[in-house]
Amino acid sequence: MARRSTTRTLKGVELHGKETLEIVCTSEPDKADEMMSRLRTKGGGLYPSFIGVDVEYTGEDEPPQMEAVLQLCVEELCLVYHITAATKWPKRLKHFLQEEKLYTFIGFSIEGDKKMLNKSSLDINPNNFIDMQRKWKVQTTNKYYDSLVDVAASVIHPLYKGMK
Repeated sequence: MARRSTTRTLKGVELHGKETLEIVCTSEPDKADEMMSRLRTKGGGLYPSFIGVDVEYTGEDEPPQMEAVLQLCVEELCLVYHITAATKWPKRLKHFLQEEKLYTFIGFSIEGDKKMLNKSSLDINPNNFIDMQRKWKVQTTNKYYDSLVDVAASVIHPLYKGMK
């Protein structure tokens, strides 16, 4: 089956009735490049500036496991790049992930994401990322490392406690 490039923009996505997000879902490298420019501009005016990063993978039961989706967010602006539907990587992505001064990447259990991206010769700057799983401790658990569900339930909304 041939791959088909698509882009869908979702504006005003409500988050717990408090905030709204703009989410651009795309498999088009040029649209992803445009979004990375917007993320960079949005993050460049903040200090410190953080870009949320997450990578979703194909299933372990279907080797070889590889990247499926890359998510990058600054404040209410999010890019969801559908790698499995794309024909190539965005031109700006490698440089974007290696940025040293303008922003810091932040993720949750980010080591696996970094390893998965590395399989495609993409690296998140090793000196410029924070793994929230290692930095944040939920006071109501006794776990060595809290899950994303634990953190989301304690920080965002208790509704998350029942997820996953």
